[in-house]
Amino acid sequence: MSNMATIEEIRKARLEKLARIQKKGLLAYPGQVKRTHALSELLEGFSALSKAQKEVVVVGRIRAVREHGGSTFFHIEDGTASMQAYIKQDGVGEISYRFFLENTDIGDFVQVRGILFETKRGEKTVEVADYKILAKSLLPLPEKWHGLQDEEERFRKRYLDLIFNPEVKKVFETRAKIIQAIRGFLDKEGFLEVETPVLQSMYGGADARPFITHINAFDMDMYLRISLELPLKRLIVGGFEKVYEMGRVFRNEGVDRQHNPDFTLLEFYWAYADYKDNMKLTERLFSHILKKVFGTLKIQYEGKTIDFTPPWPRVEYEELFRKYAKLDIASTNRDTLLKEAKKLGLEVDETFSKGRLEDAIYKQTIRPNLWNPQFVIHHPAEMMPLAKARAEDPAKAETFQLLVGGGWELVKAYTEQNDPILQRKAFEEQEGLFKKGLEDAQRMDEDFVQALEYGMPPTTGFGMGIDRLVALLTDSHSLRETILFPTMKPKE
Repeated sequence: MSNMATIEEIRKARLEKLARIQKKGLLAYPGQVKRTHALSELLEGFSALSKAQKEVVVVGRIRAVREHGGSTFFHIEDGTASMQAYIKQDGVGEISYRFFLENTDIGDFVQVRGILFETKRGEKTVEVADYKILAKSLLPLPEKWHGLQDEEERFRKRYLDLIFNPEVKKVFETRAKIIQAIRGFLDKEGFLEVETPVLQSMYGGADARPFITHINAFDMDMYLRISLELPLKRLIVGGFEKVYEMGRVFRNEGVDRQHNPDFTLLEFYWAYADYKDNMKLTERLFSHILKKVFGTLKIQYEGKTIDFTPPWPRVEYEELFRKYAKLDIASTNRDTLLKEAKKLGLEVDETFSKGRLEDAIYKQTIRPNLWNPQFVIHHPAEMMPLAKARAEDPAKAETFQLLVGGGWELVKAYTEQNDPILQRKAFEEQEGLFKKGLEDAQRMDEDFVQALEYGMPPTTGFGMGIDRLVALLTDSHSLRETILFPTMKPKE
């Protein structure tokens, strides 16, 4: 408790300073600011500006203070850089100098006017002619934040994380560039960016439990979307040939290094193309992102090099079971798989279908081995209710997933089911599983089936988790490092 008391004491002392500032008739939180240069511009154009003795006005947060009798050095930081400022009694007058020392703190935002000079040590500095307080901070910036062990606290107070850890800021700047590169690529390929509703009367497009909410105007329950798929495919029915959306989706399920309840998903749909065309487009998309943002097709992730140079191997889902799990899933029945899954210590039970058991084994024993980018193709059709089955082998679907970096599933894609009769049948099977207690089974969407009955051309679709992609490309261990405000349980 002693620590809390000291923070309270500091806050009390700062409130007294605030009162003194206001008593002097000054604003401690003015709305107007003057600024001639960002600090990065000053540092870049320093020699010309200091030679010309040109007066500049800069702003920023005080990050450090060193007092030397009648003069003080302090560092200010804006969104672009950090720079030293120098204030002295002879320069601003004794009253103004004392007022600065007695009423400003590390953490305050200030505006400083002055000219540039270089110290004996060669440090680029602005000499203060006058200053103005822009925002008085009442709480002290924590001393031991850097390298903070309690990750939870870092995510809860992301604003402090950003103040203290420049590498965190860098991740989010890179994230923005990745998203820009994706949009640039898809726009150039002729895809139209669209927006579809977050609130839906029926959720669908993925195996996931939804968040339920209530709309008072209609007095009915609605769902937050778990996917973007079904509305986008309705647009293909409506005559668009290439559409995409990047948006937040919400899944009411576990939180771990690869999952957050709300996350950013990119989906695109492309008429008159199939999953094989889609694999080639995916390779081009990744090449574009990596060259544009990093200038190379090779990245480092958790100490290993990953090479994204296409083409990437296409590996049969079934083949991976033979290689890593020593199982021939085509000839193995459900009961044997259940025993196998229990032997591996997986949380499975009698309600699991054969496909779900395969998926559980796959995630545990196969995925962690997959480091270099590879397309895992032809998943069991029963696991993919929205995908088209292969004509030559209807037990398998025309699907691919992109696996990278020790098991990150970045992309899920397929040739879309456009036969309304088969789509209805798949939904009915899913609805049956839902009634048996499988909470993340897909639901019957009558309106979507009806849309298909008007006719949808052959189409391929693609879904990619943006947060996962950013985690991989920025060498972040967990998704939460790439989401500014990950979902957290409140402390109290």
